[in-house]
Amino acid sequence: MAEQLKPEIFELNNGTMRVKVTNYGCTITSLLVPDKYGNLADVVLGFDSLEAYLGGNAPYFGCIVGRVANRIKDGKFSLNGVQYSLPVNNHPNSLHGGNKGFDKVVWEVIDYKEGENPAISFRYHCHDGEEGYPGDVIATATYTLTSSTTLRLDMEAVPHSKPTPISLAQHTYWNLAGHNSGDVLEHTAQIWASHYTPVDHTSIPTGEILPVKDTPFDFTTEKKIGTSISEVPGLGYDHNYVLDSKEEKLGLKHAAKIKDPSSSRVLDLWTDAPGVQFYTANYVNGVTGKAGAVYEKHSGVCLETQGFPDAINQPNFPSVVVQPGEKYSHTMLFEFSVAV
Repeated sequence: MAEQLKPEIFELNNGTMRVKVTNYGCTITSLLVPDKYGNLADVVLGFDSLEAYLGGNAPYFGCIVGRVANRIKDGKFSLNGVQYSLPVNNHPNSLHGGNKGFDKVVWEVIDYKEGENPAISFRYHCHDGEEGYPGDVIATATYTLTSSTTLRLDMEAVPHSKPTPISLAQHTYWNLAGHNSGDVLEHTAQIWASHYTPVDHTSIPTGEILPVKDTPFDFTTEKKIGTSISEVPGLGYDHNYVLDSKEEKLGLKHAAKIKDPSSSRVLDLWTDAPGVQFYTANYVNGVTGKAGAVYEKHSGVCLETQGFPDAINQPNFPSVVVQPGEKYSHTMLFEFSVAV
């Protein structure tokens, strides 16, 4: 049984980059990549000990969230005439799978290999009715270092008994200057999306798909994250972008590029998901992390590729419903480099 599995930390190391992941929530706990001088820094927010993750202190640091990432309005949806109720853990909505989503369970390690392309695979059996969702689902996640400075994540999930919504997301908070270097407002961002899904005051999409042009949400060309953040209603960016298919690699769309001017580190993200949640750590407030670093608002940026938020209740959004025997799949490619 999954309950008897033990949380552990595993390392993927190819000699250039080092990634630590735990089977608790498939969480990336640290990721070291070189800067323009070859100096390594840990560029993800997180904790030194597993106990801090297990204690529920993390605002989704580094984990995979599911069965359905992001928010579901009022924690309710109906499917094939059946009404389902989910935990309301982000009032008045259900967020990231509920009280005990995929991020708060221990996954089974099904493969772990070292060498030039080290990789680790995890599996989780989510049961019918777990957190209110219908049907059994077997989910797998594989992290692989595919080149000296590239991390690939492949997520899959198969429902076994009933149709169900499935939408997984990877929730790492990135700070390319180093996890302990303050806010990311000087980082630049480019997002390959000419539209976004506006939200109401509870962060639920209104159902509209609007152009980003002439709004603070426009990152179609590179700009500082902090440039227009004060014009965004609320505390900062926490919005789903509708990804265009302008640039492709290995069957994946270019989703975003983040750059840190101080270290010259660059992160290019590629995916096959329809959207990306661009989130500027608005609710991180005085969290004590690795080596005593205190993480405050805007201390990281999340690039959560995903199905659209509340898609189960929004008929004009791409469907997130998966039928028994069908396979949900979602790939992310994190390419690190140094700006020249």
